[in-house]
Amino acid sequence: GSPVDILFLSLFFFFGRYYDQLCSIEPKFPFSENQVCVTFTWKDAFDKGSLFGGSAKLALASLGYEKTCVLFNCGALASQIAAEQNLDNDEGLKAAAKHYQFASGAFQHIKDTVLSSLNREPTVDISPDTVGTLSLIMLAQAQEVFFLKATRDKMKDGIIAKLANQAADYYGDAYKQCQYKDTLPKEVFPVLAAKHCIMQANAEYHQSILAKQQKKFGEEIGRLQHAADLVKTVASRYDEYINVKDLVDKINRALAAAKKDNDFIYHDRVPDLKDLESIGKASLVKSTPVVVPLSQKFTDLFEKMVPLQVQQSVSVYNQRKADLVNRLIAQMREATNLANGVLASLNLPAAIEDVSGDTVPQSILNKSKSVIEQGGIQTVDQLIKDLPELLQRNKEILDESLRLLDEEETTDNDLRTKFKERWQRTPSNELYKPLRAEGANYHNILNKAVQADGQVKERYQSHRDTIALLCKPEAELNAAIPSANPAKTLQGNEVVNVLRTLLANLDEVKKEREQLENDLKSVNFDMTSKFLTALAQDGAINEEAISVTELDRIYGSYTQKVQESLKKQEELLKNIQNAHQDFSKMKQSNNESNLREEVLKNLAVANDNFVELVANLKEGTKFYNELTEILLKFQNKCSDIVFARKTERDELLKDLQQSIAREPSAPSVPLPTYQTTAAGGSKPAASSTPTPAPRTMVVNICYRIRGLKIEGPYCGTPNRSVICMPMPMGYNPYMYGQYNLPYAPSPVYQNPGQAPYPAPQQPGYPFPQQPYYPQQ
Repeated sequence: GSPVDILFLSLFFFFGRYYDQLCSIEPKFPFSENQVCVTFTWKDAFDKGSLFGGSAKLALASLGYEKTCVLFNCGALASQIAAEQNLDNDEGLKAAAKHYQFASGAFQHIKDTVLSSLNREPTVDISPDTVGTLSLIMLAQAQEVFFLKATRDKMKDGIIAKLANQAADYYGDAYKQCQYKDTLPKEVFPVLAAKHCIMQANAEYHQSILAKQQKKFGEEIGRLQHAADLVKTVASRYDEYINVKDLVDKINRALAAAKKDNDFIYHDRVPDLKDLESIGKASLVKSTPVVVPLSQKFTDLFEKMVPLQVQQSVSVYNQRKADLVNRLIAQMREATNLANGVLASLNLPAAIEDVSGDTVPQSILNKSKSVIEQGGIQTVDQLIKDLPELLQRNKEILDESLRLLDEEETTDNDLRTKFKERWQRTPSNELYKPLRAEGANYHNILNKAVQADGQVKERYQSHRDTIALLCKPEAELNAAIPSANPAKTLQGNEVVNVLRTLLANLDEVKKEREQLENDLKSVNFDMTSKFLTALAQDGAINEEAISVTELDRIYGSYTQKVQESLKKQEELLKNIQNAHQDFSKMKQSNNESNLREEVLKNLAVANDNFVELVANLKEGTKFYNELTEILLKFQNKCSDIVFARKTERDELLKDLQQSIAREPSAPSVPLPTYQTTAAGGSKPAASSTPTPAPRTMVVNICYRIRGLKIEGPYCGTPNRSVICMPMPMGYNPYMYGQYNLPYAPSPVYQNPGQAPYPAPQQPGYPFPQQPYYPQQ
C-alpha cells in the first residue's frame, strides 16, 4: 500500500493496543480525582476553532473518557482504511466491509456507554446523537460494499435490488438523523441525500430487469422512470459532490429501449409509482460488537496485577487478619503484665529468696544487672529528650501540607468569584474534602501522642528514684535495703518449695506465650487465589464469608492455645496467692522485716516500670518516625494534586482569556453607502445562486492525530461508483495526559482490634504498646 495507507494501519493498530491496555488496567487502579488522578485532554474532532483560539476541548480525570476518545479514533481510522481499499477486487471489498462494520460497532459502543463513562456532558463529537449518526453512515457504506460485490458477481437481480434498497434505507436514516444538526461537516448532508437517491435508483433499475424477465413490461418502464427521476435529482442538486453520469446513461438507455418495445410490441399499461410493489430489503451487515482485546496479539502488561475487587478484598482480609492477630497477642501481653503486677505486689520471688535478711536477693540482682545493661536512667532520659523533636518535625510536615491546600483553595475561590459561572471546574473545597479529613485525622493522632508523652513523663518521675537505685553497684544496693532477721526455719520449708514450683510453672507459661506470639506473627497465607476463584465462579466476591472461614481454619488452633494459656495462668496465680498467705503467716512479723519487704517490692516494681517505659519510649520513637514517612507521602499527595490543579487552572485561564477576546465589544456598525458601492458607481449585482465549485474539486477533511495533519479525500474520486465517507478523527495534542499521580492514601498508623498509638492504655500503663502485627 501507499505510505498513507501504511500510516493509517499503524495508527489503527496502535490505538487498538492502547485501548486494550486501558481496559486491562481499568479494574486494577482506582482512577479518580482524589485517588489515582490522571487528567486526559482531547479536542473536539469536528470543531475547527476560530481566529482567537483552538477548537473545543475537554479535560477529565476519567479513564472512561480516555477509552471513549481512543475508541473514537479507532472507528475513524477504520473508516479511513475502508475508504482507501481497492473496490475492484474481492480482497479490497471484504476488507472495506469489515472495517466499515467495525467502525459502526465502535461508534455504537460509544453511543451506549459515553454518558455513563463521563458522568457529565460530553463534547459534541462524542455525544450519543453524533456517534449514533456516524454508526449509521458506516453501516450504510458497508451495505453498499456488499451491493457492489453482488453486482460484480452477477448475482440475481432480485437479490441485488434488495441489497441496494437496504443501503438506500440506511443512508436515508442517517440523513434524517443528522440533517437538523450542524455537528458534522456541511458536505455530509448532500452526500447522504445523494447516496440515498443513488442506491434507491439502483434498486429500481435491478428490479426493472426482474420485471422484464417476468414479462411485466409496464412495471419495467415505471421503475426505470422512477430511477431516472432519482438520478436526475442527484445530477441537478448534488453534482458538486458525486458524479452519476454513467448511472444516468445506463438507466436512460434501458428506459428508452423499454419504451420502444412497449410502444411497438407489448402495449402494456405503465402503473403509477404508488401502485408499484415495494422492493424487499436484505441486510448483510451489522455493527461489529466491541470485544476486548481488539488487537489479535494482545499482551497484558498488567497481567500480574489483580482486579480491583480482588485487591480490595485482599486488603480487607489483611485487616481482619491483623485485627485477629493483634487481639490474641494483646490478650497474652495483658495477661503477662497482670502476672508481673501480682508477683511484684507479693514481693515474689524475692520474698522466698531473702532468707538471710542481710544480702540482696538473687532475683533483685538479676533485675539490677538487666537495667544496667540497658543503659539505666541515661537511656530513659535520652529517649524522653528526643520525643519533642520528633513531634515537632511531624507537626511541621503536616502544617506545610495543609498550607499548600489552603493557598490553592484560596486562589480557586478568588477566581470563582471573579469569573462566576465561567469558572467551570470542581471547587477545590469539595475536591480536598478527603485530604482535609485525612489531615484532621493526623492532627488528632498527634494530639493524642502529646497526651501519651505527658503520661509517660509523669510515670517516669514517680519511679525515677527507685530505678536509679537499681542501677547502683551491688554493695550500694545492699546498703540501701534495710536488714532483717527472718526465721531460719523458713529455709527448706514445704510452703517455700510449693511457691518455687508455682513460680517456675508461671515462668514456663510466659515463655510459651513468647513462642506463641512469634508463631502468630510468622503465619502467612495469600488469599489472592481464593478471591480470584470466587470472582471467576460467581462474578462477585463475598469477602466476609470467605475471610471468616479461612481465618478460622488458619488461626483456630492458635486461638485455642491462647485461651488455654490464659486459663492456666489464672489457676497458677490463684494457687500462688494462697501459698503466699501461708508463707506470710509463718514469717516473723517485725518492723525491720516489713520495711525490708516493702523496699524489695518497690525495686521489683521499678524494674517492671523500667522495662515497660523503655519499650513504650522506643515504640513512641518508632511511631513518630513511621508517622513521618506517612506524612511525607501525604505531603507529596497534596503537592501533586495542587500542582495538577494549578496546571488545570492555567489551561482554563488561557481558554477564558481567548473566549473573552472573541466576544464582540459592541454591535456591528453598518458601512456607509459609498463604501459598499462598486468603483463604477453602481452596486454589484447580487448573484441569485452561489457559484458552484469546479467539477474537479475534491472535498477534504483534516485527519488529525496527535498533532499530525493528513489531508485525505472525503468523498473519494468523482468517478468511483461508491463514494466512501470516512469520518474525521479527533486528535489529542496532550495524548501523554497530564499525569498527576499523587501517592495513594497511606493507611493511618493504626491496627484494628487494639488502641493505636497514642490511645491511652489501662490504668497504670498509660503509654501505648507497639503494634503487634504490621497491617498490609
